Amino acid sequence: MQVVGLTNQQEVYVASKEHKFRINEMLKIMDGTLDNPLGEVIETQSYNRYIPLSIDNSFVDQGVIDSLESIGYNIAEDEINIAKVRLLEEAPYPIQTGSIVETPEFSEVKELLIKEEPQDGLVLGVIKGTEELATGMDNNLEGIAPLLEGDEVVEQQGVPFNFKVKAMHQYPHVGIIGGSGSGKSFGMRVILEEMMKLEIPTIVFDPHFEMDFSNPFPGLDNKDQSEFDSKFVQYQIGYDVGVNFEDLSTKDLLDLLAAADSLTNSMVNAVQKLHQKNDSLLSFKGRLDDLKTAQEIGKKRIERDLKNGAVSGIKKQEYEAYQELLDAYGDLPASSVNGLSWRLGRLEREGLFSQSIDQIEAAIRGRKLVVIQGPIWLLQVFATYVLGTLYRKRRDYKDAQYRQQTADYFPPFVIATDEAHNFAPKGQDAPANKIIKEISQEGRKYGTFLILATQRPTLLNETVTAQLNTKFVFRTVRATDIETIKQETDLTAEEAKRLPYLRSGDTFVSSAIFGRTLSVRIRVAKTTSPHTENPFDELEAKTKEKDDELYQAIFNSLPIDSINILSKLEEINEQLPTTLDRENLLEQLDKLAEKGRVEKKASPLGDQIYQRACE
Repeated sequence: MQVVGLTNQQEVYVASKEHKFRINEMLKIMDGTLDNPLGEVIETQSYNRYIPLSIDNSFVDQGVIDSLESIGYNIAEDEINIAKVRLLEEAPYPIQTGSIVETPEFSEVKELLIKEEPQDGLVLGVIKGTEELATGMDNNLEGIAPLLEGDEVVEQQGVPFNFKVKAMHQYPHVGIIGGSGSGKSFGMRVILEEMMKLEIPTIVFDPHFEMDFSNPFPGLDNKDQSEFDSKFVQYQIGYDVGVNFEDLSTKDLLDLLAAADSLTNSMVNAVQKLHQKNDSLLSFKGRLDDLKTAQEIGKKRIERDLKNGAVSGIKKQEYEAYQELLDAYGDLPASSVNGLSWRLGRLEREGLFSQSIDQIEAAIRGRKLVVIQGPIWLLQVFATYVLGTLYRKRRDYKDAQYRQQTADYFPPFVIATDEAHNFAPKGQDAPANKIIKEISQEGRKYGTFLILATQRPTLLNETVTAQLNTKFVFRTVRATDIETIKQETDLTAEEAKRLPYLRSGDTFVSSAIFGRTLSVRIRVAKTTSPHTENPFDELEAKTKEKDDELYQAIFNSLPIDSINILSKLEEINEQLPTTLDRENLLEQLDKLAEKGRVEKKASPLGDQIYQRACE
């Protein structure tokens, strides 16, 4: 391998007859005057006698061709492999043309590729283009990141990518970007598995009900499997966890009601007037409903009926209470009161106020990963409350430390969510937007960090996007999203062009921790989502299950005569979960006959007889 053509301080061309270059491969350029700098292959092409070097759209210019000829390449006969190589560090002056190029030893690049030992960091995959370097790796780096190729689990091939999670204190927050089927969710699962390995407290908002870590990945070797059952818990909003209404401040209540549907200024004013400190759901809802009823009856009628004695007993007490409410809050618009009543009712129907977050807090203190599940709009509502509450606990503890005061310890924690653009959208007032934006800007100094996954980075709050110091960029095809990625990362033009064609599971990692972009293949997950079954396989399986159920029900009733079928219908229905009529049973028998499960014959009398296929 040799340097050919014109060179500069950033890029050189390298040619070889034998060596086929790989994208992201690392090379060592033997130019002693520059202390043998390292470079990375960013583009490569191969030529032979049938492909002229002057082909259009090639990065090879006439200077490279002349250089190849001068150092002995036979352009008309030889196969020539050429790579464009970007230096890892800018040289003070251009590389010498003709310099020999070698594959470096692992020890020469270890500090560039390994920022953390496997037991202390997140082992997320393999750095692409490092297959040859892996021969000299340390023993503790081998066999720790098996890969998935198609449906087959294969051994680690290359140097493992170990993410230095402790560096998030300096370079906080992680973004995971990729379109549908790119491996984005798979990458999120691997990161969360590694979080559990290190027992880092993590809250995961799971709108797709897929973050279950109970089922091992099929085909994974025993040595690569891990047990996560004791390291994570799952809670569903309204069933396992919720909001303790008594703990809500007026601001919290406004955020929750706004999440159910947007609030007008008059609604905000109404909540601020009606909500009292330590209100229970019953007391606040009763005050709101009583005011609504009082407004419907009308102040004049209430006063008239009380004055004329038209009401008495309990009814009189109710009217007196209505009168007090109208005296205190009668200036509030009836439409605002009705709107608040509907919003509060919607949250109550979802069970939001039937539980608390005590279990979540206990799990975080116990260094577990907490998966919170529910529909996306309810997760937005709940995230506003739970993140605000737990972040305040962590912030209060750290602030007390700074002031040298005693405070209840609350651990640092990580917040992870898919569909992040729904939680912190650009240009929209979403419920959780404010707290996520606050954490993105200030969370680092309090030990609270974000892992945000999205298919649409263009739709994510720009302030939040700017704070994501590490970005995992999977396959992305939308031009607007690619443009956003180019603005927010250090991906080169060549790497950006590759984004629409990346394989599922391949990603560019743009990280301030590494100081450059790495191409990584995410390792195989140790667990699998409950939604991995192919829906068409599911369809076939359920159909077979239904056929088996019917066959077992009719087995002892065979043979069945189509004329006298009613005599068998009752005993068959007793063994089935649903009731069939004559036509339904005949239809099902015909289907079983088509599949060869039963045999269908015509009798001499012209009717049909269904019997066991073996008879």
